[in-house]
Amino acid sequence: MTKTKERQHHSTFSNIFYFIGLLFKISPTLVIGEFIMGILTTLPTRLISVIGLKYIVDVVESGENLENIFYAVVLIAVILVGSKLFAWIFQEFFWNMAKEKVYYGLNKILYEKAKQLDLESYDDPEFYNSFILTIESSSDNITNLLGLVRNYVGNLISFFTIAGVMLTIDPVCLLIILTFIGIFLPLSRKRGALQMARRRDNTEYHRRSDYFQRIFYLQDYAKEVRINDIHPLLIERYNDAADDVIANQKRYHKKISAVAFLQDAGIQDLGFMFALPLYLGYCVLVKESLGAGDFVAAFNGAYSIAASINFLTVWAVAIFSERGKMIEKYREFLKSDFKIKDGEKVAPCGKPEEIRIENLSFTYPGNDKPTLKNINLTIKPYEKIALVGYNGAGKTTLTNLMLRLYDVSGGSISIGAEDIRNVTAKSHRDRFSAVFQDFQLFACSAGENVALDEKFDEEKVKTALKNSGFEKDLKKGVFTELLREFDDEGRMLSGGESQKVAIARAFYKNCPYIILDEPSANLDPIAEYNLNQAMIEAAEQKTVIFISHRLSTTVNADRIYVMENGEIIESGSHEELMKMNGTYAYMFNLQAEKYKDNK
Repeated sequence: MTKTKERQHHSTFSNIFYFIGLLFKISPTLVIGEFIMGILTTLPTRLISVIGLKYIVDVVESGENLENIFYAVVLIAVILVGSKLFAWIFQEFFWNMAKEKVYYGLNKILYEKAKQLDLESYDDPEFYNSFILTIESSSDNITNLLGLVRNYVGNLISFFTIAGVMLTIDPVCLLIILTFIGIFLPLSRKRGALQMARRRDNTEYHRRSDYFQRIFYLQDYAKEVRINDIHPLLIERYNDAADDVIANQKRYHKKISAVAFLQDAGIQDLGFMFALPLYLGYCVLVKESLGAGDFVAAFNGAYSIAASINFLTVWAVAIFSERGKMIEKYREFLKSDFKIKDGEKVAPCGKPEEIRIENLSFTYPGNDKPTLKNINLTIKPYEKIALVGYNGAGKTTLTNLMLRLYDVSGGSISIGAEDIRNVTAKSHRDRFSAVFQDFQLFACSAGENVALDEKFDEEKVKTALKNSGFEKDLKKGVFTELLREFDDEGRMLSGGESQKVAIARAFYKNCPYIILDEPSANLDPIAEYNLNQAMIEAAEQKTVIFISHRLSTTVNADRIYVMENGEIIESGSHEELMKMNGTYAYMFNLQAEKYKDNK
């Protein structure tokens, strides 16, 4: 992923409004309902504590119409019960469903963006950590932010309402509260920054501990863990990661606690518990400017305003600051500028055309040494091409570039005289079927795993599985679930059977080009021979590029390219390369001798 040198940073409230806007697009009723609920759950109690109690005290003090106290209490009860009833109905019958809708709506936006990620993005640890944090915090952001916004709106409306009442009684109380909060407000920003830093560091440490956790329950690692007794090493690594998480918590906890203590001591103790009561006492005992009802209203009103302002400026700023930084990462992720850009044209997906690679070079991001250097080759339509060489020679990297999972650092790849960068990435990749060495099966039906689509041609899937040599009995045919992730009766497959399912994808897809990266790695020699024969017959009208370490599979290739240290050092048919008596001949003869010895 390409990054600008200077990242754009938005203000806390810009980020909050941005996220609320996303929520509003998905479920406007949820956002409006939260605003209303925030007002109804905060304002009535605040007004009752000021105006309601003032009225009751004034009636008692005057000694007249005492029955009005009964009506006042009934009205207060009706208001409180009504607001609680609305909140309960909203929560029970709407909020939970709407929250799930918003959660899946936001995740859909994230996943749509995630599928555009270049492989280069996964090579960048900083970006990848931010990516994981964005995905994992999506639900947390929704729940916490909606609660914060609800309380913020409620406290904001309450502040202006009670402040209007307070100004008619004694505005000095309001001035005292604002003064103390203004003095200690900068600490809230410091607190938010520390909380965000702690969360960011925790994400990195948790990713390490989660990795070692997964190893203990993933089937892929079960045999290695049990046979090789690597358990003590994994436990040690897990403990190290856990210790880092705990140390990180301790490091930030001391700082955050110190800032929180200064805030609470300054605002709550010094301001609300000392200065404010001192002034009210002066007004009652010395100036005698407040009556009993006014005293109650002034004290409760001042405390209500103090609570609102304390939340709006101290707690909300601190928490919004943390949420804002999370949302900033969310915005950065959604607006990330990826390196693989679509061309203006749509690539045709018909008959194979000539593939020409000219002066190609490639260096992985962060590396100084190039992985591929000055690669030149031409693949004619319908040819069967083999790439061979030792590990690390650059074979898989070359096919990744052909699929445009990365863009070349220098030179070009063209199909039918059109640079692949001039067409859309999707239309370019649609004309390829690729089976990778590190293929994956999905917790779906066998048919969906072959077609990689919810809708598939049943007979075509059966033919593809047959051509790949897959002979496993499936209880429900191609509709049998593979793996037991969600289905206890799902079919578990061996490594070779799984590979045949992956290979069947190449037979199923209608496309002119096939790339096979070690297609027979998990197959026995007989299955490998049968696969090669089936592949030659099924792919007669396709161009095939395959990578193989078993050179017996390359014998029938039209042309073989031998790679070493990122360069092509030999090319030709099997017979031509054997006559050259070079690297290929040495590798082939070495494997042949080992095979004879094993017999």
